[in-house]
Amino acid sequence: MVTIRPYRSGDLQDCRALWVELTAHHRGIYRDDTIGGDDPGAQFDRHLAAVGPDRIWVADDGGAVVGLAGLIVDGTEGEVEPVVVASTRRGEGVGRMLVEAVVDAARGLGIRFLSVRPVARNAEALRFFHRMGFGVLGHVETFMDLTGRQDRWVAGETLAGRDFQV
Repeated sequence: MVTIRPYRSGDLQDCRALWVELTAHHRGIYRDDTIGGDDPGAQFDRHLAAVGPDRIWVADDGGAVVGLAGLIVDGTEGEVEPVVVASTRRGEGVGRMLVEAVVDAARGLGIRFLSVRPVARNAEALRFFHRMGFGVLGHVETFMDLTGRQDRWVAGETLAGRDFQV
């Protein structure tokens, strides 16, 4: 049975492995092996140092960490970052439980606006967060690719009557 609990120092390696899995997913959907750098697990270490262990929750299944979620707080605004569920455990409600825990914590902290920023090409994550209640567009971030590698982008979304690649 999966339970959501606060992060513990003993969870470090499991959480780093989940972060590596998330990075591999992003590398795959963008066909770009440079995403996350040479040591993607170190990105979790930086995230942990920035937000603190008290703002990270894990999904624990009998001692095995099968997911993690975090909350970045900036005054009365918050961001859910990251949400990662082991690929072998997706579709079981683990992500929903993690996001619900973060939302509850944000409410308890008096957060007025809670955001998520899934990568644009991750349609599965966009659908998931929309189902979870993230249905208000607050910001749109666009990029200009200066690398000359236009082949990495695909037609994707229309917003404000304009077509965007993702």
